[in-house]
Amino acid sequence: MKLLIAKLKPAGGFSWLIHRGILAALPLVVFVLVRLQFTQLALSIILLSKWRMFAVQPRFWPAMVRANAIDIIVGVSVLIFMMHTNSFGLQLLWAVLYGVWLIGIKPASTRFMISIQAALGQLAGLMALYVAWASGPLFGLVIITGLVCYLAARHFFDSYDEAYAKLLAYLWGYFGAALAWLLGHWLLFYGVISQPALLLSTIGYGVAVLYGYDHAGKLHPMLKRQFVFVMIAIIIVVLTFSDWGDKVV
Repeated sequence: MKLLIAKLKPAGGFSWLIHRGILAALPLVVFVLVRLQFTQLALSIILLSKWRMFAVQPRFWPAMVRANAIDIIVGVSVLIFMMHTNSFGLQLLWAVLYGVWLIGIKPASTRFMISIQAALGQLAGLMALYVAWASGPLFGLVIITGLVCYLAARHFFDSYDEAYAKLLAYLWGYFGAALAWLLGHWLLFYGVISQPALLLSTIGYGVAVLYGYDHAGKLHPMLKRQFVFVMIAIIIVVLTFSDWGDKVV
């Protein structure tokens, strides 16, 4: 599958320049359409930019969709962030950040950068979900939270050729869904980031780092205790100093 994906991406020459030019133009097009309030058209263009997923035999489509899921999540999240502000400067900033993602972060294939992609995809997806649908049905929040967590975990574990990647991804997705169900009854926000997004990002980052060190044979007991202590301390601070009077039921 990795070889198949590589063949779909131009490696150099004129095709590579055209590919990069399209990537650079996409954030600008989305920015202009949002300013003109053609948000549905902007969403369609983001989705259509992934047409290469279906340039293979149908039996490969599910794997291609999963492999491109993080990129789609980031693109849709950026669109949601743009839609929820009327500031020209903020919308332009989101367009620039989207361009950095498309040109600098998404094409990277090192294990470290794939981990960064997974972390950013989960954070952006969860932030956008709760910004756009905080008052939506709890069932929907739980399902989509679990799906975002699953896709981010699968993206992360696939870079390690983990034999139990699917199982571990399902476990993380279940944990994300369970936490969303628990905290969704009393949904709190810290600025623009919801409590589920903050906690899942903190826990997910810590677990991913521990897994990376363990995979490299560098996870010493002291380092493990330090990371666990920091994660627990952050969670306690977040829960203790939350204003539980500010809620979305």
